[in-house]
Amino acid sequence: FYYIPEARKHNRPEMSVREGEEAVQPFVVTIGATVPTGFEHTAAEEVNEKIGASARISKDRGRIYFEIRTDNLFKVHHLKSVDNLFVVVQQYDHYQFKDTKEEALLDLQQLAPMLPWVSALEVWKMNNSVKKKRGRRRGAVVPKPKPIGDVTEPKKLQIKPGAPQVEENQEGGSPGQENSHEAGLDPEVEGQEMEPQPLKFRVTCSRAGDKHSFTSNDAARDFGGAVQEFFQWKADMTKFDVEVLLNIHNNEVVVGIALTEESLHRRNITHFGPTTLRSTLAYGMLRLCKPQISDVVVDPMCGSGAIPLEGAIEWSHSFFLSGDNNDMAISRTVNNISHILKRRQDGGSTCPGLPIDTAQWDLCHLPMRSSSVDIIITDMPFGKRMGSKKKNWDLYPSCLREMARVCRPGTGRAVLLTQDKKCFTKALARMGGLWRKSHTVWVNVGGLHAGVFVLRRTGAFVKYAYIDLTVWFSQSKISVYV
Repeated sequence: FYYIPEARKHNRPEMSVREGEEAVQPFVVTIGATVPTGFEHTAAEEVNEKIGASARISKDRGRIYFEIRTDNLFKVHHLKSVDNLFVVVQQYDHYQFKDTKEEALLDLQQLAPMLPWVSALEVWKMNNSVKKKRGRRRGAVVPKPKPIGDVTEPKKLQIKPGAPQVEENQEGGSPGQENSHEAGLDPEVEGQEMEPQPLKFRVTCSRAGDKHSFTSNDAARDFGGAVQEFFQWKADMTKFDVEVLLNIHNNEVVVGIALTEESLHRRNITHFGPTTLRSTLAYGMLRLCKPQISDVVVDPMCGSGAIPLEGAIEWSHSFFLSGDNNDMAISRTVNNISHILKRRQDGGSTCPGLPIDTAQWDLCHLPMRSSSVDIIITDMPFGKRMGSKKKNWDLYPSCLREMARVCRPGTGRAVLLTQDKKCFTKALARMGGLWRKSHTVWVNVGGLHAGVFVLRRTGAFVKYAYIDLTVWFSQSKISVYV
């Protein structure tokens, strides 16, 4: 269980929540989500599709907001486009900051006790229950409390929210009882209520704009001090129970409570490479090409396999083929696929596998028949961590032509990510009308301004594709051009 100290002000929540208490009646709350910059509209489409809510895009790029009933809270964890989720405590679209640093920070301190915390904290508690149930369905093991060593004074147990209150040990007893004995408490007094412990918390501030007289660290420190005084919580920057978010973008201020412990962009990757693509960005790219049933989708430069993995999990009725010329990349992809299959098996899934295969190949000479692929989607080398800008001038034209050869004329499509925009644009112009650019999504990839180019395969013939074959018949030499 957890508790919040007795309220001293009119809006201060009084809560004492235990496992098994009667559930609160469903109510509507606002959920915020951070998404890959540039894919806000794609994330909004997914929210509409999976939750049935209309998401609004924040003026601060990379964030969306939508309303949901608390009895549907579990659905937010099915979203694949979002990096982090939080419940909104309060949002101000036109917050007026004072000119001086001292006055602006004082306003933030005075803001903390005036916020409507009750609903957001109730959602935070519900979310802990949802995450615990999801962990149990996957077959996750809840870690047992660490044993408490010899102490000279009685020590109160720290029971965190969402953790089971009683767990049987190997001897059939209760670790909680054993720890109480070691701590000097009377183990015979069963059912005795221990004094609840204050929650541990931290405040994380993100600030954007050039008209603020304070830094993000200043805001987090002063606002966090006011929150601590208001709730009597204990500040802890690493092992915290509650993470309070303070998002400031020019005159927009949003206060929230985090619902995710870490970013979801690493959800399916355990073996990382030097340029591993974020899973959320890979999913957004896949939504741009809209895979259909029985489509053949190819990632010719798969790296760690983020794109085909996201595709095979979400669009299981399509077939995904991944490849790379680097044997280490192939090894990482195979290991990541094996990790997903093992995780499913441990969770009791009866799914036969994933519609995905992996091969090592030369990108400019793909071992596939012409016009056999429906979608090509890949993260091309930027020429920074992988390859070089100079090599891209030869690589990009060659791979675009080879992609055009294997892609179905008229219906095929490609979604290609690169930061080397100049080289890509010039190479595309030299393709003789093989590709038609549909649109471009501008994204932020590790601080680099990159473009996701959505292309359509035209019906044009790959005119350049000839092979110079030398055939010897008796004493004659014949050159054959195809």
